[in-house]
Amino acid sequence: TYDVGIAESHAVLFAAGLATEGYRPVVAIYSTFLQRAYDQIIHDVGIQNLPVIFAMDRGGLVGADGATHQGAFDLTYLRTVPNFVIMAPKDENELQHMIKTAINHQTGPIAFRYPRGEVVGVKMDKEPICLPIGKGELISADSEQVDVCLIGIGQTVQSSIEAQQILRAKGLKTALINARFVKPLDQDLLIYWAKRSSLVVTIEENAAIGGFGSGVLELFQKNNLQKVSTNLLLRVK
Repeated sequence: TYDVGIAESHAVLFAAGLATEGYRPVVAIYSTFLQRAYDQIIHDVGIQNLPVIFAMDRGGLVGADGATHQGAFDLTYLRTVPNFVIMAPKDENELQHMIKTAINHQTGPIAFRYPRGEVVGVKMDKEPICLPIGKGELISADSEQVDVCLIGIGQTVQSSIEAQQILRAKGLKTALINARFVKPLDQDLLIYWAKRSSLVVTIEENAAIGGFGSGVLELFQKNNLQKVSTNLLLRVK
């Protein structure tokens, strides 16, 4: 373990150098402070396609930590960098699987963000497993044709579960997807349910521009689905 203090740009460049020599470095930094190393993320890791692992703590909203600590931009700025895989777990059990997935990902940089706060309290699997890259999870669906399809990423899946119960109580048929991956998106899963939904809602804790919801809309536009889908975001002010 090397503690570089607040020299985030050095940490990322140091990790890139280790990766060129066959190491599998893990860069563990607050989401908001990783912004200080954006140049190194692009030039020294992304473009070089080096297998550096990024563990981003305090992804999303951080409450009393203050405005400068909000991890509200990582999904946006990492989506723009070539060769990156980006994940976000819905709970602590999925987090252990994403750690395993990241360590075993050999073909380029990979990042996962996790929130500040308490764990959900789910049962933990005895052994972590590798998740298929770019594959989401259909948590539930009331039928093959639904009124609303909710697509959550990361901890917002928990809020999505609560929202699904409210919608069901109002007589609406729903589907709920845990996206797992911001990049690459699970195109087959998302397109399948977009075609079978009257309304698609994405839920994320990230800036509205360029984030997870934007990626979903881009996917739908490329597949001529913009007329059947609407994007609603948890906006950060």
